[in-house]
Order: sequence, then structure tokens, then C-alpha cells
Amino acid sequence: MTLEAGMCTNGHVSYPTHPRCPECGEPQQETFDLADRTAEVVTWTHSTATPPGVREPNTLAIVEFDITDVADASDEFVRALGQVTTDEVETGDAVEPVYTEELRDPDAGIKVPESQDWDGYRWNPV
Repeated sequence: MTLEAGMCTNGHVSYPTHPRCPECGEPQQETFDLADRTAEVVTWTHSTATPPGVREPNTLAIVEFDITDVADASDEFVRALGQVTTDEVETGDAVEPVYTEELRDPDAGIKVPESQDWDGYRWNPV
């Protein structure tokens, strides 16, 4: 499973990918995987009012991946929001993406479970 970031022809990088770059409007024609990289926690929060089927409290973090090694990227970092595997996280912590088959309970949603994707990534402190 990939954790794809998109890059437009001007080198702007965003996560998640978009048909057009959020910064300049050019098409995002390249993607690269963030799943094998580590990131740094920029900020985090504990949410106690979660959607149906999401654990409570739910710790969320905005993390920043260093992408200075990506050829043609004009950005040095790309940020992503996601759940954290633990409630013990601090700003500045290093984390790695960990694939999870169910980020929430499919039976607790308001839509038919078959109509939704339930998998994704959480951030795990390293």
C-alpha cells in the first residue's frame, strides 16, 4: 500500500495527490511514496468528539516529511494529517507511517461498508 504525494510540473508537492496542484493549478503528473520515510510531528491533538466508529479519544498529528532528496521538487517538506498509534506523542517526535486495514469500524459508519475505504496509515513514534 502506498502513501502517495503528488508533484506538479513546477515541482510543488502535496499530500494527498490532486488532479491539479493546490499551489499553482498545474496538473500533478508525478507521484512518489512516503510510506518508507520518517516524518517529524509538527503539532498534535486529542479529539474526544470522533465520528462513528473512530476510537475515542483519537490522537491526530500533522507530520512533516523531508523531501529534499526528491528530484525536481521545489519544496523541502510535505505535510500530512493522520491518526497516531499511541496517545503518547510530542511535537518534534520522529514517526513512521504504519499501514492499518481499518482506521475505523466499518459497521459503525452511516454509509454501506462496501462503499467506503477503511484502510490507511497511522503515525507510529520511532
